[in-house]
Amino acid sequence: MSKKMAIIASKGTLDMAYPPFILASTAAALGYEVQVFFTFYGLQLLRKDLSDVKISPLANPAMPMPIPMPVMVQMLPGMETMATMIMKDKIKKKGVASLEELRDLCLEAEVKFIACQMTVDLFDFTKDDFIDGIEYGGAATFMGFAGETDVCLFI
Repeated sequence: MSKKMAIIASKGTLDMAYPPFILASTAAALGYEVQVFFTFYGLQLLRKDLSDVKISPLANPAMPMPIPMPVMVQMLPGMETMATMIMKDKIKKKGVASLEELRDLCLEAEVKFIACQMTVDLFDFTKDDFIDGIEYGGAATFMGFAGETDVCLFI
């Protein structure tokens, strides 16, 4: 019997997109059965186009910036775009897989992606907004699996 891991992905920013995909793909590679439940802003990670996924320097004091930035500067227009550009450049230079690559790796490894149906309805999404190969379900669907896991994470 294989181990099981459940992940709840609730955030849709660049810095919060990597952990569920990295952990899910790693666990799957180690032989775990893995499900990721994407809810609220985490649903952004299932959209066909991930180019709009950004990072915010505001309220993110641990984010290493090229120069120290006071909080007041972080909230100026364009700072989110600048921070996203810096992070994406660093990811590319360091040879870190893109979000699309990690997401595809998860799907190839048979990680089950579940889009929270309540959140899909709440934000007026349609199935055309999302990638193929995902399932739709509510909290009860996810809890049926999560209650039997060895590892359960909220990200």
